[in-house]
Amino acid sequence: MVFTLAWIGWIAAFVVIEGVALARRAPGDTLSEHVWRWLRVRDARPTPLTWALRLLLVAGGVWLTGHLAFGWWSL
Repeated sequence: MVFTLAWIGWIAAFVVIEGVALARRAPGDTLSEHVWRWLRVRDARPTPLTWALRLLLVAGGVWLTGHLAFGWWSL
């Protein structure tokens, strides 16, 4: 029960933070904009480190989607 409440709280905090960022409409507030800045998505000349971080992000997204949607890669 404690973990259920903790996860609900974590999701609720994300929804509030992202909702406020979207409502403010200020550039650079949303999670997406932060990730794009961290990974230099708009960079015309990404470095090898940038490509490695992007690959890690994509791999993590594939894992998370497979894990949550289909139960793949579970212990």
